[in-house]
Amino acid sequence: MEKELQRVKVGLVLVMVGLLFGIGMGIVFGVNEDLFKDYVAQGIAAHPDVHDAKSPEKIWRYAQRAHFHATGIAAFSLGLIVLVMFSSLKEGLKKVGAIFLGLGSWYPMAWFSMFYLAPSIGRTAAHAHPLTEFFAFVGVGGILLGTFFLCANLFLGFFAEEKRS
Repeated sequence: MEKELQRVKVGLVLVMVGLLFGIGMGIVFGVNEDLFKDYVAQGIAAHPDVHDAKSPEKIWRYAQRAHFHATGIAAFSLGLIVLVMFSSLKEGLKKVGAIFLGLGSWYPMAWFSMFYLAPSIGRTAAHAHPLTEFFAFVGVGGILLGTFFLCANLFLGFFAEEKRS
C-alpha cells in the first residue's frame, strides 16, 4: 500500500490543498461572511465606472463558486486518484495522472481570482484576466488529461503496465 501511495502522493497533496482551501473558505463564510461582502462593496465604491447594479451579487457569487468548486472538485479528484492508485497504469503514468487530477484543484482558483479582481477592474475584465485564465486552463486541462489516462486504461486497457510471466 505504501508503494501505491508514493506513486500518487503529489496528486494527493494538490487535492488536499484544494479541499482545505474550500473548507477554509466555508469556515470563513460562517465566521465572517461580511469580510467578503465588505471587500466587494469597498472595491465597487472605489471603481463605480466598471460596475452595474448586479455587480455586488455577482462578485459575491464568485467567492461562493470558488468554495463550492474547491470542495466538489477535490472530492471528485480524490476518488479518481484512488482509482489511479489501483489501476493497471504504468508506474510513471500513475504519477502523471495523479498530478493532472490534482491540478484540477486549480480551477476553483479561477473563481477566486475573479472574486478578488472584479471589484477593482470589473467583472468582464476579471473573467478575461490572464491569472483567471491560467487557473481555468490548468485546472480544466489537468482534470481532463488525468481522466483521459484513467479512462483509457480502465475501459480500453491503454497505458497498462506490461504483464510479467
